[in-house]
Amino acid sequence: MTWALVWLIVGIALMIAEVVSGDFVLIMLGVAALFGAGAEVLTGNLVIDVAVFAVASVGMLLLVRPALKRRFLSGPTHHTGIDALIGARAVVVSTVDSETGQVKLAGDVWSARSMSAHLPPIAPGTSVTVVEISGATAVVSDEP
Repeated sequence: MTWALVWLIVGIALMIAEVVSGDFVLIMLGVAALFGAGAEVLTGNLVIDVAVFAVASVGMLLLVRPALKRRFLSGPTHHTGIDALIGARAVVVSTVDSETGQVKLAGDVWSARSMSAHLPPIAPGTSVTVVEISGATAVVSDEP
């Protein structure tokens, strides 16, 4: 049996074992073993094969694995519920001041108040941005 075949078998076995571990270590070592198999086919020198395997392993574990973990473990960034309304645009239905008012937000009429008591009232028909949801009240700003 040639060394290229040994590297190939080791590489495939490590990739299959990754299914059980799920930590992206064995898959990196498996791919590095495939690089070792390629080096064996090209050079036929076992020392070069081991060096290629070592460099590929370290490179993949330090560079590729962290990026893959970030990508797969970060999860979706879809906001739901009231979190999805932050930053949304709404239209003032009745004058909004620091205490009362109403806006049409996502097809529904919400009670609303402006961000600060120091700001002038916001007239009906004005487009506003939802800054926060406080209970059942949308806190809005007329600044873009």
